[in-house]
Amino acid sequence: MADETAHWQVVEYEGFEIHVSPVPKNPPDAANPSAAADNRYTYLGYVCHPGADPAIPGHAVPFHADGEESFAGKDEALYEAVHVGRSIIDGTHPDLTVLPLVTGGV
Repeated sequence: MADETAHWQVVEYEGFEIHVSPVPKNPPDAANPSAAADNRYTYLGYVCHPGADPAIPGHAVPFHADGEESFAGKDEALYEAVHVGRSIIDGTHPDLTVLPLVTGGV
């Protein structure tokens, strides 16, 4: 689940942790260094209980930006990722929930 190259930041919210990482939408290509740099960002994230191991199935709720969604900078991507994580915890996200984390005892 966790991208080993991602730089994770953690936000505590309502008894959960929101782990988020803004990442370049199209990272520089070593095979084509003359290609124009794309400064757009996207994000990866997951929600879990404090101290949970996200590598264990059922211990985290992963999320990421939808398809072509991108942001002008790291701060915008980080802000949106935290917002999405909070919506998952609050139960207002249309597709994701922390209910399995709560009812599964994890």
